[in-house]
Amino acid sequence: MKKTLVAVVLLVLALSAAQAQKLTGAGATFPYPIYSKWFSEYAAAHPGVEINYQPIGSGGGIRQVTSGLVDFGATDTPASDEQLAASKIKLTHIPTVLGAVVPVFNVPGVSDIKFSSDVLADIYLGKIVSWNDTRIAKDNPGVSLPNLQIIVVHRSDGSGTTFIFTDYLSKVSKEWAGGPGKGASPSWPAGVGGKGNEGVAGLVRQLPGAIGYVELIYALQNKISFGEVKNAAGNFVRASIEGVTEAAASVKQMPADYRISITNAPGANTYPISSFTWLLVPLKSPDAAKGKVLKDLLSWIVNSGESEVQTLSYAPLPKSVAEKVLKTIYSLQ
Repeated sequence: MKKTLVAVVLLVLALSAAQAQKLTGAGATFPYPIYSKWFSEYAAAHPGVEINYQPIGSGGGIRQVTSGLVDFGATDTPASDEQLAASKIKLTHIPTVLGAVVPVFNVPGVSDIKFSSDVLADIYLGKIVSWNDTRIAKDNPGVSLPNLQIIVVHRSDGSGTTFIFTDYLSKVSKEWAGGPGKGASPSWPAGVGGKGNEGVAGLVRQLPGAIGYVELIYALQNKISFGEVKNAAGNFVRASIEGVTEAAASVKQMPADYRISITNAPGANTYPISSFTWLLVPLKSPDAAKGKVLKDLLSWIVNSGESEVQTLSYAPLPKSVAEKVLKTIYSLQ
């Protein structure tokens, strides 16, 4: 009887070990708060599954997944044709959620500032250097702006948040488009760098006169003031789930590979610095067991996880996009 019991226990342990899977991922800090929540909840509901995600920036995520060092990557910068072609494994983009990048600032005595698109571009070009500049004052009548030097803060790492921000600046400023341009690691004309959304948020909090850009949840969590931005319709809009959702609604035809920009989208209430964020996953996983878990995780995110995103100030995938994404997920091997 004892031998039978021991055999059963050993069999159960063997099956549990066989089912246990550890997924590793790396990449964007933009969606890290919601990914951390999702991965923790999924692992808790699936004993034996462990998901280790490192928020090292979109550039690092693309490099690691295309090199085969992680099971999935995360990016706010769609991988280029060249990066996909050079990848050791054939990859596809899976959009997971939408978010907003906001201009955060530390101006003593001022809690709200409106930013025209050209003003925001010229601040980052180093052309507007003081908070009481006449162009900032023009958009903010009645606000007592101090004669204080502007300290520009940007990302020091290869960043999808930077890509979103500079993609926006490139659409609203010819000088930016013809100069630094859009990218995850542009040549910054001015400022100091911080690593990750956390690093930029930390520097802005520490430095009076600082301006930076972070994902909305980082501004809210760190209690940093962030400004309204003039959208394509000419309205000053404060970042919100509704404004991001309206930006997503501007997409009339989602590309088959999901690589699309929605910055400076049309719409009266659209928030102009909005974006999808993506997971980069293998079309056919080198490890079949891991591939099965990853496929189930992605299905769970779309079917269940999307209902939680608004608690962290993200916008869920539009229904039509979610349905298309599920078909892509079901085709993974």
